[in-house]
Amino acid sequence: MNHKENSRKLGEVYLGPDAEVDPEAIVGYLSPRGNVSSKLEIGEKARIRSGSVIYAGSSIGAFLETGHNVVIREQNRIGDHFSIWNNSVVDYGCQIGNNVKIHCNIYISQFTVIEDDVFMAPGVTIANDIHPGCPQSGECMRGPIFKKGCRIGVNVTVVPYVTIGEGSLVGSGAVVTKDIPPGVLVYGNPARVHARLADLRCKQGRRKAPYL
Repeated sequence: MNHKENSRKLGEVYLGPDAEVDPEAIVGYLSPRGNVSSKLEIGEKARIRSGSVIYAGSSIGAFLETGHNVVIREQNRIGDHFSIWNNSVVDYGCQIGNNVKIHCNIYISQFTVIEDDVFMAPGVTIANDIHPGCPQSGECMRGPIFKKGCRIGVNVTVVPYVTIGEGSLVGSGAVVTKDIPPGVLVYGNPARVHARLADLRCKQGRRKAPYL
């Protein structure tokens, strides 16, 4: 459909069936950057809450769900069952898989890759610029890679170019400056490996191993 509201000039928005969009949300906001598509595609059964702004030029799968005041920029490719909560931002040029959950107050920088089943707790910040302030810094920008099923704790910072391995857990407050192998627990500043997930035990005694 051609989505126009509040007298704004918006792009062409293609919403799948059974979408719910609050009146205060803006869907199809045109990017100020040049050479960006004016089309936005969102799959079926989206739920987009008030204050959210989703730019034209992205493709998002089925069952999108936003909290309030979410921003999803242009040139993103996002899979099915993407959940992103209040006051979080996905900047442009990211690739995000299926069943990804982004909590509140999170910044996903440009050119970040997030594979399927990744979870991020509140306050995660992702960087992509290794030469801040350099006039040509854009030539070197690249976000981190989050491999399938990794989990990122509260207030973690992840620097550009690093890869967090499949299924790994990054503890709260960590600063990730180097690649993380798969299947491990890391924490600290800088983040270091402290255990294999297979060796962790539930401190509450509710189950033998929390991640198996």
